[in-house]
Amino acid sequence: MNNITRRNFIHGTLAAGSLAAMLTGCSGAGRTQAGKGPAKQMRFGLVTYLWAQDWDVPTIIANCEKTNVLGVELRTEHAHGVEPELSKAERSHIRKLFESSPVTLLGPGTNQQYDSPDPAKLAASIERTKAYIKLSHDIGASGVKVKPNQLHPSVSPQKTLEQIGRSLNQLGAFAADYGQEIRLEVHGKQTCELPNIKTIMDFAPHPNVGVCWNCNDQDLIGKGLEYNFNLVKDRLSQTTHVRELNIGDHPYQKLINMFVEVDYTGWILLEARTKPKDRVIALAEQRKVWDEMLTKAKANKKA
Repeated sequence: MNNITRRNFIHGTLAAGSLAAMLTGCSGAGRTQAGKGPAKQMRFGLVTYLWAQDWDVPTIIANCEKTNVLGVELRTEHAHGVEPELSKAERSHIRKLFESSPVTLLGPGTNQQYDSPDPAKLAASIERTKAYIKLSHDIGASGVKVKPNQLHPSVSPQKTLEQIGRSLNQLGAFAADYGQEIRLEVHGKQTCELPNIKTIMDFAPHPNVGVCWNCNDQDLIGKGLEYNFNLVKDRLSQTTHVRELNIGDHPYQKLINMFVEVDYTGWILLEARTKPKDRVIALAEQRKVWDEMLTKAKANKKA
């Protein structure tokens, strides 16, 4: 995993100021800010997990604009360097880069989790999440992605799930003061099972807490996709993670159909796991597949 120092971050983003200016200048004053107004339908974006892990912020913006993938969740601890340690000026600079582009910054995708039986570790993760909430607000984003993350042999599953939920509820209340959403990724060993996610969410009724659906085959466990989807469809956050839409056996078209059926207006974010030779071309191809799937889903709803 590639990390960069604050000095390198500043150099990378400020030295690329001409790129940001070029994007703004080429767009024209009348450019439609795609994805930045109230949504009428789902939109397609990118998680910077693998395909963009070594891109700085200007490169992310440029490549997303080239491919018409106009929303992005910035995975933390990657080369973009968008972390709570950034100064006020650095945060403002990131915000301005996105605001001068058609790309919507959705927020940091963190590794913060709330399952630890160690009270000190739990408290530290909650405080670190609060720092990410403040960061997300300052850079003009809308929420923070977090994880459950696992069950422990020494603790009853119910107790751990309740602890995670109550932690999320506390963070949801804190995030509300900053206009942010807490997005619980369907992730982890056992906690990824949707009945467990449902239990967690029952202990996190705050409206600022939602489920970040995650297509990593865990959504097929147990009674299947439709059953699992129905467990949390009323608590979906504004972000959803998918893998490459045309690779593997996951029933993506069925999933997109269900999102359309419930009038979901959030972001379907590509969290790619392959290693294509040209990631920009591959990203553009995924955008095309997404457009085709969305068209089919809409037609299916009308039928």
